[in-house]
Amino acid sequence: MLVLNISSFPGFFLLGFSRQPRLEIILFVVTAVFYLLALLGNAAIIVLACVDPRLHTPMYLFLTHLSLMDLCYTASTVPQLLFNLWGPEKTISYGGCVGQLYVSLAMGSTECILLAVMALDHFVAVCRPLHYAVLMPPRVCWQLVTSTWLTGMAISLVQTVLVMRVPLCGRNVIDHIFCEVPVLLKLACVDTTTHRMQLFLVSAFLLLLPFTLILISYSCIAQAVCKIRSSGGRQKALGTCLSHLVVVFLFYGTAMATYLQPTPTTSQDRSKFMALLYGVVTPTLNPFIYTLRNKDMNGALRKVMGKE
Repeated sequence: MLVLNISSFPGFFLLGFSRQPRLEIILFVVTAVFYLLALLGNAAIIVLACVDPRLHTPMYLFLTHLSLMDLCYTASTVPQLLFNLWGPEKTISYGGCVGQLYVSLAMGSTECILLAVMALDHFVAVCRPLHYAVLMPPRVCWQLVTSTWLTGMAISLVQTVLVMRVPLCGRNVIDHIFCEVPVLLKLACVDTTTHRMQLFLVSAFLLLLPFTLILISYSCIAQAVCKIRSSGGRQKALGTCLSHLVVVFLFYGTAMATYLQPTPTTSQDRSKFMALLYGVVTPTLNPFIYTLRNKDMNGALRKVMGKE
């Protein structure tokens, strides 16, 4: 049997939902609408946070980079998905697959860490309000953001190299909608137990450590909120954290269901819909979750539109 490295393939065939052409049409329309909303929503947050001086705070700095990550993630996957859903051509080039894998892993890894940084910011704001300006000055915030990006990209590089080194035996049909780690490992013609365990450990570390830090931060925040006597003060503190918590559970819930499985048992159709959830729906919902009840962001939007 001829064993080939993944890099020897000219391209891959993304099977997606090709067995269900009617479903493809529906998914194309739904995905296109969500992608447009994701572009508009995340771009609006970035623009508003840059042009309105009232939003030049650590919270909106982190939120701006969260929106930038969502834009990069969707740009790396959704256009190819729409192309595949629209017509019979379901192929993706080798370079496109590698790029899609690296960018999606990098943005996912970076977002994991950034959500933990945002939880830390909320902890300082609620539990140490008098020391907030000292503990979270602009220089420290930018250092945290830079470290988050660099760490996420480095982790993605390690994961991508591990996957790309897996030998194949002429297999180039990917029964999925994206180039992702679990489905690419299924193409291997050798035992991938070691690769799966290495990637599982990296994913577990990347997901569970920040998630644990988030839980610790919010347990401290909950204790601090319980000590606030005024209902207005409690509502303000909870309002600051509620949007972030919703985004955390959306992101980590889908990511853990996908990557924290040493031996994947999820059906392929279910995994495809799960990929649509965290790859298309979640990046679309994030900006709306953060802006619908945010008075500062809504005020900045009205100001830009000339209604204030």
